[in-house]
Amino acid sequence: MTDYEHRLTVVEDRSKANEHRIEDIEKRQDNLDDLVSTVKVLAVREENVETDVKEIKSDVKILTNKPSKRWEKVVETIITVVVSAFVGFILAKYGM
Repeated sequence: MTDYEHRLTVVEDRSKANEHRIEDIEKRQDNLDDLVSTVKVLAVREENVETDVKEIKSDVKILTNKPSKRWEKVVETIITVVVSAFVGFILAKYGM
């Protein structure tokens, strides 16, 4: 019977060790599940940030184009005034 008792003791010890290992594995799995959930949330937030960045880039392009459009309008007005003045001077000189 000693042999059986010894073998039974070994099996019980192994069973206890396996229980601890399984508990550790379950904890690790729970941690992995939490990590996966966190990564999903981060992915959604990253998509939102990407959308916001695209909108900001679009707005910045519009804002940077405004001054150049204004400048072009000012230059166009100046050219029109100069040409009009020149034509008026020519017409006045030749009596028209």
